[in-house]
Amino acid sequence: MIATEKLKFHKYQGTGNDFIMIDNRNLLFTKENRQMIASMCDRRFGIGADGLILLENDDLSDFRMVYFNADGNESSMCGNGGRCIVAFAQELGIIEGHATFNAIDGRHEALISRGTVSLKMIDVIDVKKTEHYTFLDTGSPHHVQWVENLKDFDVVTQGKKIRYGLYGENGSNINFVANSEDGVFEVRTYERGVENETLSCGTGVTAVAIAINHDNPQPADSVKILTKGGHLEVSFKKKEKSFVDIWLKGPATKVFEGQWQV
Repeated sequence: MIATEKLKFHKYQGTGNDFIMIDNRNLLFTKENRQMIASMCDRRFGIGADGLILLENDDLSDFRMVYFNADGNESSMCGNGGRCIVAFAQELGIIEGHATFNAIDGRHEALISRGTVSLKMIDVIDVKKTEHYTFLDTGSPHHVQWVENLKDFDVVTQGKKIRYGLYGENGSNINFVANSEDGVFEVRTYERGVENETLSCGTGVTAVAIAINHDNPQPADSVKILTKGGHLEVSFKKKEKSFVDIWLKGPATKVFEGQWQV
């Protein structure tokens, strides 16, 4: 990029999980500039976001999703980011009510109608259950743990402790779960790469829904989740110990657009 160029961006959020969206079909964005990505995501000196997402051309689908965490590093799959990029693709006129796109964890399918996006997630084959927590990968690694008094729970301190202490430098996202009223489960998530609690995590609530049903001989076919940023729903089919046809459903909304001085 030329030093004086202004970079157009769009800001989207899905249940409070917010992202900077950039149309990179011309491949002019410098992906190696991790410092700039982190600066753009900074909430005091930049635009402010949990991550930055590039929309690029793809030979086998409608588009490709390239996701960077707020620390500037390219990361694993982001469920809410996947839902938001579908809304962004619709704004750009790339898709209408249906989309297919490639991401770091493979091909995804999505449906969008009136601001609600349903995103098909990867199948989950391996679920590790221990006495105190469950671990699984829903496109990103997730630790799921039940806690008491979730409202007052120190998610940042405890999440960081588990993220590094149990999983090392590569880490894992850490989800703390509690029952709510009317069969809704409350979830709070510490996200690696953001290194803080986020208002919502799409791959996280997907992991929670599957963890809840893993050892249930009569699992529900959908789970309603309440995050700090709003409501999400996860539906799936259980096939022996595996989970297939997994869909993450919730709102995806444009917040604003602008220009970043490069």
